[in-house]
Amino acid sequence: MKKTFAHTFLTTLSIASVCLLSFASHAQKENGISTEIELGAIFTSGNTEDENVQFKGSVNWVRDEWDYGFSIDGFRSSKQDELAAQRMYYVGTANYALSEESFILTRIAHEDDRFSGYDSQSDFSVNYGRNMLTSRANMSLTVNAGVGMRKSRSEVEDFDEAIIRLAGDYDWALSDTANFNQTLSAESGNETSIFRSESSIETQILDNLSLKFSINIKHQTEVPVGREKTDTETSITFVMNF
Repeated sequence: MKKTFAHTFLTTLSIASVCLLSFASHAQKENGISTEIELGAIFTSGNTEDENVQFKGSVNWVRDEWDYGFSIDGFRSSKQDELAAQRMYYVGTANYALSEESFILTRIAHEDDRFSGYDSQSDFSVNYGRNMLTSRANMSLTVNAGVGMRKSRSEVEDFDEAIIRLAGDYDWALSDTANFNQTLSAESGNETSIFRSESSIETQILDNLSLKFSINIKHQTEVPVGREKTDTETSITFVMNF
């Protein structure tokens, strides 16, 4: 029997979620591990058969002055059984707190978005950051800046370049159950520069379940011929925190 991508994806996600849940619930008490899973999907059938799935997951481990993180952001879209879009974005970080206000951030990222014109783009950077608004109980702001390298691969050419990275993360607790978040980043190189923005509002439904509305924008200054420079994703997803 032929299995659809939706069935396979959701089955795999369910198994992974159960395993991650079991691990996180035990480890969170021992080592300060927190986990977040985000999922949104739209499936249509009849005159039009579409599948749109968005998945995000993150794990953070805090130990003394160190804060380790890993996240995955995936999107897949198909129309009439034809793949229309597919993207995977992985980020790993190691954050060392110098003080309550400052930190050193090491970051590595890899994006596989075949419909962007690039086979893949990977970058590594070392950054210095500051925690702002520490006196505000309902707001937080972190900013960081650093240098690194990026490798881009496409069907036309592969190239490496040095980059300067700037990033900011603003969080505002609107109420006990609602939260606004804005992240911005710029990675500038000689060959191409990448700008990212994510704006989101998250509302708590249950103790560990929230509903999230978000707008993601990615702009790249130089892209292969025939590709758009700006990609926008608007989504409504469920978020589980452990």
